[in-house]
Amino acid sequence: MPTSARFDPQALSRQLRDDPQAAFATANAAAQAGDANAQLLLAQLYMEGAGTGRDEPAALLWYETAANNGHPLAMNQLGRCHELGRGCTVDFALAAVWYRRAAEAGLDWGMYNFANLLATGRGVAQDLPRALALYTQAAHRGHAKSMNLLARHLEEGLETQADPDGALAWYRRSAEAGDFRGQANYASILVQGGQMDEAVHWLRLALEHGSPAFLAQIVPQLAASPHPRIRALVAQAQD
Repeated sequence: MPTSARFDPQALSRQLRDDPQAAFATANAAAQAGDANAQLLLAQLYMEGAGTGRDEPAALLWYETAANNGHPLAMNQLGRCHELGRGCTVDFALAAVWYRRAAEAGLDWGMYNFANLLATGRGVAQDLPRALALYTQAAHRGHAKSMNLLARHLEEGLETQADPDGALAWYRRSAEAGDFRGQANYASILVQGGQMDEAVHWLRLALEHGSPAFLAQIVPQLAASPHPRIRALVAQAQD
C-alpha cells in the first residue's frame, strides 16, 4: 500500500474544522501521491461535500483507488456505494465482491455487510449458515449490530440451537455497545422478566438514537404496550 510520511489524518481532521477547503487540498495532494489513507479520506470529503462540492462519482473513484491499494475500509465503502447506488447504478453482485474482500481483510463492517447480502440472497446465493458465521465473527470483534443479530439467531434458534441465556448476553452486549436495535431487544427481554427500571433505561436510549425507519416501526408498538411506564416514555419522546 503506497504511503506518504507527511500525511497525518488527525491533523487533517483538525484542519477540516478550521479550513475545509485547505483540508480538501491537503487530502487531494496526498491521495494523488498514492497514500491510501488520504484516498479514503478524499473519497469521504467528496461524498459529504466537505471542502468541495458533493461529487458521488468522484467519491466512488477514490474509494475504488484506495480499495485497490488494499484499504479494508475503502473496500467496505465501495461495496456500500454499489449496494446503494452512490455514484453508480445499484449492483449487488459488485457490492458482495467488495464486502467479501473487506471481510477477508478482517474488517467487522465488511463481515456484517457481506452477511446481510448472504442472508437475503442479494448479489450472491442465499447462504444463511455462512451469514450467521460472519455475524458471529463480527460480534466477537465488537461489532454492535452483529451482536444484536447473533442474539436474535440464538433467541429464535435460527440456523443454530436456541440459547436464551446466550441471546440475553449478546443483546446486553449490543445494547452496551450502542446499537439501538440491541437496546430495544434487550429491553424487551427485561420487560418479560419484570425488570422495568432497566428496561425503561434502554428503551429511552433506543428512542433517542434510533433511525427514522426504526422509530416508525417501534413507536406504535410501544404506544400500545400494556405497561404504563412504557406508554409514558413514548409520550415523552414525542413531546
